[in-house]
Amino acid sequence: QVQLVEPGGGLVQAGGSLRLSCAASGRTFRRYRMGWFRQAPGKEREFVAHITSSSGNTYYADSVKGRFTISRNNAEITVYLQMNSLKPEDTAVYYCAAMTGFGRYDRTSDYDYWGQGTQVTVSS
Repeated sequence: QVQLVEPGGGLVQAGGSLRLSCAASGRTFRRYRMGWFRQAPGKEREFVAHITSSSGNTYYADSVKGRFTISRNNAEITVYLQMNSLKPEDTAVYYCAAMTGFGRYDRTSDYDYWGQGTQVTVSS
C-alpha cells in the first residue's frame, strides 16, 4: 500500500509561482512512475505532468509546457511540481499519483495510487 500526501497549494496572483510537493510512503518509491493531474470545477481530471522512475524522463501537457517542471527526490521519497507564470485557468485541485506498472502516462486509470488533492487558486 502506498500513501501519497500533498501539503501545500494555496492562493497566488496571476504570473506568480507555486511549488507543490507529494510525499510518498514505502521503500519502493523509486520504482514508481509519478504523475500530477488536476481537476477544475465541472471538468474532468486532466493530465499535467509525469516523471519516469529510473531515467527521470518527463512529459507535460501542452497547456503547461514551459511553465511547469516536475521533479523527484528518491532519497526524500517526494515528487515536486514547480509552477511558474501561473494563469487563472490553472486554478484546480491538483493530485499526485503513482503508477506501479506499465501504462500511459496521461491516463488516469493507469495510475494505482492517488493523493487527496490540494487546491491551487490563481487570481487575475
